[in-house]
Amino acid sequence: MKKIPVIQPTDQEKYSSAVSLSDMEIFLFPELLYSLVYANLMSPRIWEWKAHPWFEKLDSMKPYKRMQRLKQFIIDHYEFNLDLDTWGLTTKEEELKRFTPFIDEETLSRSNALFGYEGDKHYFSLDIRKHFGLDKYTSNIIPYWKTETVEAMDAFEFKENYRVGAGECVSLSTLYAAALFIICDIPLEDIFLIATPLHSQNFILVNDGVLTNNRRLVTKNMWFNGTDLTGKAQRALRNEEVTIIANNLGHIHTFYPDATLPAEQFDRFKSKLSSFTTTEITFEILANFLRERSEFQPCFQIRYLRHGKEQYLPAERAYAYEHGSPYKVSENATRDKLLDQIDELDFYTEPIEKRIQLTKLADHLKNNPISHIDQDSLKDLAQKIDCCPEMLTKMSVIEALVDFVHLNPHLPKPEQKTIQTPPPINIQPGMTRKEIQIQLTEMREKNPVADLAFYAARDLGATHWTPFLTAALKRNPVIIEATQSIDDSKLIQTLQTFPNKSIYDTTRVAQPDEVWNFQRGDGLEQAIALASCWKVRHPQHAIELDVQPTEVQLQLAENTITFPSTKGLQHQVTL
Repeated sequence: MKKIPVIQPTDQEKYSSAVSLSDMEIFLFPELLYSLVYANLMSPRIWEWKAHPWFEKLDSMKPYKRMQRLKQFIIDHYEFNLDLDTWGLTTKEEELKRFTPFIDEETLSRSNALFGYEGDKHYFSLDIRKHFGLDKYTSNIIPYWKTETVEAMDAFEFKENYRVGAGECVSLSTLYAAALFIICDIPLEDIFLIATPLHSQNFILVNDGVLTNNRRLVTKNMWFNGTDLTGKAQRALRNEEVTIIANNLGHIHTFYPDATLPAEQFDRFKSKLSSFTTTEITFEILANFLRERSEFQPCFQIRYLRHGKEQYLPAERAYAYEHGSPYKVSENATRDKLLDQIDELDFYTEPIEKRIQLTKLADHLKNNPISHIDQDSLKDLAQKIDCCPEMLTKMSVIEALVDFVHLNPHLPKPEQKTIQTPPPINIQPGMTRKEIQIQLTEMREKNPVADLAFYAARDLGATHWTPFLTAALKRNPVIIEATQSIDDSKLIQTLQTFPNKSIYDTTRVAQPDEVWNFQRGDGLEQAIALASCWKVRHPQHAIELDVQPTEVQLQLAENTITFPSTKGLQHQVTL
């Protein structure tokens, strides 16, 4: 085995953060985001999916069809977990003490949800902090909000009140990135991870572009369909500043002057994303716009020919009937079928005053699609709205429509960065898991993300132990809180009664809160979990950890506790 690279003293915090992987830590150390993707690529879990019957004949499918199969598999096997208490609480003061050498509190408060960030005005109307459960944390107490490996996501099935696996948004985005490569053969260069203060998504350069949103996929057509589901997928890019963009070649961060993402990669991403979030104004798009921006529906009416006579329907009545119907106002082929379902009493026999005829606009836009940058055509469109005399209403509708058809996300600015890209890690579709492990191992000295991947994987057979133990002893509050009411002997007994099964394979090791949350662990994991509690209960006691291939001994003052282990590791340390 190759020698494990030395960790520089200034990097100790980063390396221990690669183990604990809280959202705060990923924001501070953007290299960690892709290190978890690599950890998931090295894990056997996703590779095992390839043998699942659901993915039979995948090779015969086009890329997006493969992605749809993957999406359904993820929806069936994972839940989006918004429970911020899963990984326990810390304090702002404690985290700031750690982070002060790297970033100041004011910058954190402008960009991190746990340090005061609340998004723009749109979020205030949505009460976004309440949506994410952050309204409980308005004082100095904040949740860890940790990102899970694929093994930890799978292990939620062992946690009370969970039916299948689960994970928060960063966990799902890194799971998706690895699975898109392993299952769908999408090159890593075409998978960009996007992080904002409150969300994490991926943008995949397939067809016109595909955006992940937690468990779901959003295509360009879906982006402009005006549904609630799409509105949720748009929320972060439309209302937040993008803090991190990363793929396998590097990353760029809003607040750091240095970046590693090559300029041409950023340009590929930006160009494709701009095209994805921009469309021409057609009738379908206009009708989709009104579905999303329902406050403008009372400005419109729909003309309908019934039994040879013109009738007029308030637009909001038509949209109300869309619910539960397969027919849509925006679809020319089905609109009349939708209107035919509506009670005739809802219609007017004369045009409704001060309302724009939606069907009249349809005739105009049929052969005259309008670009959002074509000011003359936009003014002409305003003039065409001749049944609505108030120009203010016309222009407010059009201004909102332009906003609907073109989004210019707030991205980091590469021209303000110094870009230094490390040697690339050659991982290509078709490679085996073993080949990827070898490639990452060979690049550890040359590319820091490759080295960090082994720490994100919690592989104590391939890493220095100090980062893992630092995270274990300092950042696992759940087990300490859950066991504080029981005495020492009961604590030892409780841990020893857990199934001697690790959620991780080979020499990879679970953190104490993973042991507690999932109520299982190898003897080594149980011993470290016990040590983390003991350090809080008896800080004056030295703890000796003696790890042998089949047995672990924990010396607690006068007591020696022995645990069986199958990890095959060997290590001695005073905690």
